[in-house]
Amino acid sequence: MRIPTELHYTDEHLWTQPAEDGTWLAGITDYAQDLLGDIVFVEAPPVGSRLEAGKPCGLVESVKTGSDLHAPMDGEVVAINEVLQGNPEHINDKPYASWIFKYRPSDAADAAKLLDAKGYETLLGQQ
Repeated sequence: MRIPTELHYTDEHLWTQPAEDGTWLAGITDYAQDLLGDIVFVEAPPVGSRLEAGKPCGLVESVKTGSDLHAPMDGEVVAINEVLQGNPEHINDKPYASWIFKYRPSDAADAAKLLDAKGYETLLGQQ
């Protein structure tokens, strides 16, 4: 299982990373997609919706179960990955290339509250 060092992680198994334009991308981790199994549906948060860190904002469904997406930081959704609407299985193939939504954080400094790769690895070891 890969845990890229350049990403930030949440306790709820989302990854996030800044984009060059000041927005951030968010998706689910390799661990999460593996746990879910074959992903069949992604409900991204609507563009324009407000995110509240740690609160549910979307849904990923697999043949096994459904799992809420929890916002990594406070902010506003500015885009969703339209490709995943018709091809959610891309998350299983490339979880770190398959962002689900793009958001503008209220305060990018809140990234300091997220886990780094080492912290996420420690979290997984405790589960």
